[in-house]
Amino acid sequence: MLTDIKNIAAKLAPRLIEIRRHIHSHPELSGQEYQTAAYVAGVLSSCGVHVREGVGKTGVIGELSGQVTDERVLAIRTDMDALPIAERTGLDYASHQAGVMHACGHDVHTTVGLGTAMILSELVDRLPGTLRFLFQPAEEIAQGAGWMIADGAMQQVTNILGVHVFPSIPGGSIGIRRGALTAAADDLEITIIGESGHGARPHEAVDAIWIASQVITTLQQAIARTQNPLRPVVLTIGQLNGGRAPNVIADSVKMLGTVRSLHPETHADLPAWIEKIVASVCQMHGGSYEMNYRRGVPSVQNDTGMTQLVESAALEAWGSDRVLYIPEPSLGAEDFSLYLEYAPGMMFRLGVGYPDKPNYPLHHPQFEVDESAIVTGIVTLAYAAWKYWL
Repeated sequence: MLTDIKNIAAKLAPRLIEIRRHIHSHPELSGQEYQTAAYVAGVLSSCGVHVREGVGKTGVIGELSGQVTDERVLAIRTDMDALPIAERTGLDYASHQAGVMHACGHDVHTTVGLGTAMILSELVDRLPGTLRFLFQPAEEIAQGAGWMIADGAMQQVTNILGVHVFPSIPGGSIGIRRGALTAAADDLEITIIGESGHGARPHEAVDAIWIASQVITTLQQAIARTQNPLRPVVLTIGQLNGGRAPNVIADSVKMLGTVRSLHPETHADLPAWIEKIVASVCQMHGGSYEMNYRRGVPSVQNDTGMTQLVESAALEAWGSDRVLYIPEPSLGAEDFSLYLEYAPGMMFRLGVGYPDKPNYPLHHPQFEVDESAIVTGIVTLAYAAWKYWL
């Protein structure tokens, strides 16, 4: 089976490059992936895959059933949206949409999903179960997975696989991570309420800006002294708004930030921990507060069995030299984690780094990928899918 998968992938390689470059040239922002979705649906239909459109607003589901001697359903999720970034790669197939770019590799992800479907559609008679391909919108705003789940994308699914490109891994290599792969990411909004006064008479006012600075400092210090250092927490206040004039003590300051963590227990405790600190600082200095803590997406926790499945498929397909073990998780977020609340699964890293030229990071306007990695990702997913039912 592996030989057949590799042979079909080699045959399809030029077409896959065309698909990826078309998608790259026509990026669409989160929730606006209408043309991309129609294109994906057309490719799937052309190879005999049953298609559902408009799932999760602009998402697409493709389903491929073999002999179905095994009732388990394996889902493969890839995402389709781009970022509001002006491309500066200078490529012949660079974005045709001003200010929008596939700077996170979702064009590659979509191509890998399509290629996997194309290969396995040629081998469908040898599949003992059902594959469900999820082409998801709006990953960049961490909304699309929830939309698709609400539309029934995970019904009957027993396990799920995902992939994400990584420029720091050499092109054509597979990155495996056991356990936590990405962080939980939540949004934090705190309003500090003081009392206005003259800038020359601070003792007659309650300075919301000064209290806000104490809140920020205390939160950062408390992370180091009260949180388990083996269970990291990153709290970033990225926006601070307050004050009306340079000689008027501010009566209100709004702080907006993000909170990242890896361990589910820590994630569960963070809202109460943060509010306790904010309340105590405000009380100490005569102010008050309003706090809104919005749960984002949880951490991607790779399932042991599914990780072993992809690892074994990659080792058989490419050998140990091209299978890398990722020692540390990322504190970036990924809404693939929402699917894992419905079925065990795993996400692997697909290396797209060049050996002989600069590799720009994800979300950079000059981000590029080594396109040879597309076949690597497709073969790995297709072979893992076949091994799933063994």
